Amino acid sequence: MQQLNLPSYNFSIKDGEIFDIIRKKYVRLTPEEWVRQHFVRFLIEEKDFPKSLMSTETALRLFNTIKRTDITVFSNSGDVVAVVECKAPTVEINQTTFSQIARYNIKLQARFLMLTNGLTHYCIKLDKDTKKYEFLKEIPKYNELI
Repeated sequence: MQQLNLPSYNFSIKDGEIFDIIRKKYVRLTPEEWVRQHFVRFLIEEKDFPKSLMSTETALRLFNTIKRTDITVFSNSGDVVAVVECKAPTVEINQTTFSQIARYNIKLQARFLMLTNGLTHYCIKLDKDTKKYEFLKEIPKYNELI
């Protein structure tokens, strides 16, 4: 798999599958999954996100369709704090990607949106009162989100 702009981690990989430490099962190893698993580990190991407050591939009903968030991060009270959209390294992060995560957030109402293709990462902080957003220079630690 492609080298990413994230730290290297040891993964359990067998028969074309990678172990997802959040779902606690092996899942098919695709380029997007490679990015998702790296970003999960990055959030946990580098940014102190509690593994117990994260979910991957969570179903979301939106406009009578079922979508899936790549990574959802919760507070201790169960509120959605951040939503992460992961793309394969060959997929450019562009307006279409931003629109996708913004649609998800209509339902989820997270204060932070993150997008990554493993090479480029964005973090957006939303102010619900003023309806303004700010692109952050780096991904904050978990305790800075809550």
